[in-house]
Amino acid sequence: MTVVRSLVLFALAAVAEIGGAWLVWQGVREHRGVWWIGAGVIALGLYGFAATLQPDADFGRILAAYGGVFVAGSLAWGMVMDGFRPDRWDLIGAAICLVGVLVIMYAPRT
Repeated sequence: MTVVRSLVLFALAAVAEIGGAWLVWQGVREHRGVWWIGAGVIALGLYGFAATLQPDADFGRILAAYGGVFVAGSLAWGMVMDGFRPDRWDLIGAAICLVGVLVIMYAPRT
């Protein structure tokens, strides 16, 4: 159950961080205004909080693993929200990152 909780928290953190960054991007680069930027800043704060709920207590491990989730999640977000079409190298890179997440977070430790 701890692994499931951890994976759910990674997914929630990804939505908050990637969504927050996207909202700021939309507010600034697409000139949608200060409300979009503000919503993005709030979402980014929620990401920071979500990361603290991970069962593992090692900050460096959590943030390193989350980097891989962020890579794959960013490509998925771009596909859904912006019509981005990743090429095979994007997909291979994202898969490598997700394998890294599994190794960093869930490899047996003694």
